[in-house]
Amino acid sequence: MLAAGSDMAAPSAALRQRRAAAAGGGAPEAPEKAVAGPAGSRAGSPPPLLSGTFWLTRIVLLRSIALLYFVAFLVAYHQNKQLIGEKGLLPCKLYLQNVKKYFKGKINLDALSYAPTIIWFLDWSDMDRTLDYLSLFGLATSAFVLITGCANMVLMSVLWVLYLSLVNVGQIWYSFGWESQLLETGFLGIFLCPLWTLSRLPRHTPPSSIVIWGFRWLIFRIMLGAGLIKIRGDRCWRDLTCMDYHYETQPVPNPIAYFMHRSPWWFHQFETLVNHFIELVVPFFLFLGRRMCIVHGLLQILFQVLLIISGNLSFLNWLTMVPSIACFDDSSLGFLFSSRRGGVKERVAQMQLKEAAREQLPPRYGCYVRKVVNISFGVLIAYLSIPVVLNLLNSRQVMNTSFNPLRIVNTYGAFGSITKERTEVILQGTSSLDPNDPTAVWEEYDFKCKPGDLKRRPCFITPYHYRLDWLMWFAAFQTYEQNEWIIHLAGKLLAQEEETLSLMATNPFAGREPPRWIRGEHFKYKFSQPGGKHAREGKWWIRKRIGPYFPPVNLQGLKKFYEDRNWPYPV
Repeated sequence: MLAAGSDMAAPSAALRQRRAAAAGGGAPEAPEKAVAGPAGSRAGSPPPLLSGTFWLTRIVLLRSIALLYFVAFLVAYHQNKQLIGEKGLLPCKLYLQNVKKYFKGKINLDALSYAPTIIWFLDWSDMDRTLDYLSLFGLATSAFVLITGCANMVLMSVLWVLYLSLVNVGQIWYSFGWESQLLETGFLGIFLCPLWTLSRLPRHTPPSSIVIWGFRWLIFRIMLGAGLIKIRGDRCWRDLTCMDYHYETQPVPNPIAYFMHRSPWWFHQFETLVNHFIELVVPFFLFLGRRMCIVHGLLQILFQVLLIISGNLSFLNWLTMVPSIACFDDSSLGFLFSSRRGGVKERVAQMQLKEAAREQLPPRYGCYVRKVVNISFGVLIAYLSIPVVLNLLNSRQVMNTSFNPLRIVNTYGAFGSITKERTEVILQGTSSLDPNDPTAVWEEYDFKCKPGDLKRRPCFITPYHYRLDWLMWFAAFQTYEQNEWIIHLAGKLLAQEEETLSLMATNPFAGREPPRWIRGEHFKYKFSQPGGKHAREGKWWIRKRIGPYFPPVNLQGLKKFYEDRNWPYPV
């Protein structure tokens, strides 16, 4: 009855307004001006946002994805030539030639499936230029989306194809789990957008709930996969002692990790319990209604911020925050937008009011096509998730694996095992004629960020990513036979190649003749004690020599090594 009475009163109020306007000699108000906002909104102020829509969520998601693409393409532009270029440590042209040779010298569907990349169809005569163009095109496109907040399926598809093309020729340099995670996140971003329209609020293409749940499904798998791989992996995760080692032995520690490492044992145990709660329990909040979904988003974002503060894990933690944004609807993200008249926030509120009043736009042919596309997208994600779910349920779970060449739905995980001691490979060069001469002076090369010089403060670079530094961390608990590229690196340092030296922080032979010999030495590193003897000497690290990592090598001695692998001989 109350609802009926309210509806009956509306015509009378409108009639009184028209009479008053006529008496005053003025024209009647436009219908839009007569629309009343929700109860509680003051005259002149925009109506409050309602829950259940995701217009603003889409803008934040697209800008966040664009930011991560921008960082990834920036890293590619700075480092691809040195790592996979014409004279790179693992040239991608040689890699593609080997793939082509394996498939009988043809670029067929098998070759494309094995290495999906548009570089197959581009000019190989100057691979450095080709790699630069791909990176610059990606930088420009992602910058446009980041700045404007506007995107369509075409632009987001371009970003996805460009990065997929780099990842699939990047070999070991692009073997990290976050490469596939960025591609999966970017693929979801394609279906957030209209096909052609470049508008932050394309009225005919509201954000699909299927795509929003695609993002939620992604963060669920990321976190649950990370939690399960820990529980099934290293015993220290079950003993609650892993954090006793993590800060010191993580790939690229930062200054805060130096102090966090010295936290009391009970605090490290508390951290481990919190980690298990966030990764094994909180993901299920997604399925417990709107409020618990928002709680999930807040907890996951806060958790990733803490990880960013305490380590340099590339753009992994920044990227993991992105799908958590899908936990928030317009009502909960409104504070991020200006309340000025005519702004995005007010326009969304007006669209919500019209939808609530059932003033919907007449359906168009494109709307039906879009529904079919969204349903097909949901079916595709569900189908590709089958092996991923089976992997999660398997006691022999594997992490950071793709079951399809396009990396659309993947498995994730991190730190299933924790190294208890930190070892480092230190590259040293000498001008001595005889490397075995006990009086030979060996001078050390420092990398951009990985530990080396004992007195150098740990770096803080997240979300940027030094790929060579990370691979040196992995190489330190393997052998040089398992990492032949490190001998390639030694040869390039012997030749003082400028592009390779740009990956290093220092060159002890700058302005001098190149070294005659390069060797790799193996050391055990530990944080110094804050306030202790070594710290007072300005040392962040203390180290102890383990032994040789690889023997002294010179350019002449590496000639056959290069020829056997078809690597260009350094000049």
